[in-house]
Amino acid sequence: RMEGFGYYELPTGTEYRGSLWDGMFHGKGELLLRSGGGYRALWVRGVPTQGKYTFADGLEYDEEKWRYCDGYDRRFYTEICSGFKPPGIPQLTNLDPPKIIPEGCYDCGDGFYNPKTRVVVDYKRKFLRNADDDEHEWILRTCRKAWDITTEHKPKP
Repeated sequence: RMEGFGYYELPTGTEYRGSLWDGMFHGKGELLLRSGGGYRALWVRGVPTQGKYTFADGLEYDEEKWRYCDGYDRRFYTEICSGFKPPGIPQLTNLDPPKIIPEGCYDCGDGFYNPKTRVVVDYKRKFLRNADDDEHEWILRTCRKAWDITTEHKPKP
């Protein structure tokens, strides 16, 4: 069985780096997700006892004092850290510049969705999942499309 410090890659592509004991996560360790986020925790016999999730952009989740996108402040995390762009330059996603969406697809946050095949792939075009009916409807209703054209105010010369 695995013991000591090491890393272990799960079939989903998620990787664990940290202390192992008797084949289990035990001690300090971190789960690194394919999306770029991670969960750093203190593990006891494979169960996290205390930990913190960090999103790919560096935003740390805080269950007690969560203020991000709470209904009162709708800024992206990069806008909170770096400030707003000048008037007339929209910021459509947290990533700036945003990912270029393949033709006929949607940007669903963790990758691109093709409504014809109902497949979600990550931003490097690796398979993530098949969308069920609920996710399909949600993506079509709320996500950014490849053919969206933003209309910006163009100042008069």
